[in-house]
Amino acid sequence: MEYISKTISSTELSGIFEIPPTLRNRKVQVIILPVEDNVPNEQKPQKRQLGFAKGAEIPDSFFEPLSEEELQLWGL
Repeated sequence: MEYISKTISSTELSGIFEIPPTLRNRKVQVIILPVEDNVPNEQKPQKRQLGFAKGAEIPDSFFEPLSEEELQLWGL
């Protein structure tokens, strides 16, 4: 794994990070490690099936807006 390590003054980082008081005006070591590849996934997302409702279908009415009465019951 490739990484970068550099020792610098904490004041150089103050514009990027909020430096804790115990680290202010001190030399600090910065290590940059990759956390993920920035390569787009060429696969199309697969359609997922709901595991708790196998074989059940969601009616189109499920996606309709709630009535004013229902919204009030939910406190919205």
